[in-house]
Amino acid sequence: MKREDALYNWLQIQIVADARPDDRSALDTAAFFADILREDHQASECEYRREGDWYVVRCVFPDEVWERRYPSEEAESLLAAIENEPRYNE
Repeated sequence: MKREDALYNWLQIQIVADARPDDRSALDTAAFFADILREDHQASECEYRREGDWYVVRCVFPDEVWERRYPSEEAESLLAAIENEPRYNE
C-alpha cells in the first residue's frame, strides 16, 4: 500500500476509533493501519490534530518528517457514514 493511502486510511479510521472508543472493530482497524505504517513504511510518531476546518497529520519517517492537511469534511466522512447507519448504532 502506498504511504499516502496508508496515512489517509489511518487518519479516517483513527478519527472513528477516537470518537467511538467502545467500537472494537474501529480500534482493531486503526491498529492495523498503524502497523502498516510502522512495518511497511518505517513510520513513527504518527499523530493528527484538528485545526479549524482541517486535519493535520504528522508522521516521522527515516528520511523526513511528513505533514499533510486534509479537509475535515473529507477526513470525517467515514465517521459520518458509520454514525448514519442504524445497524452500527444499536
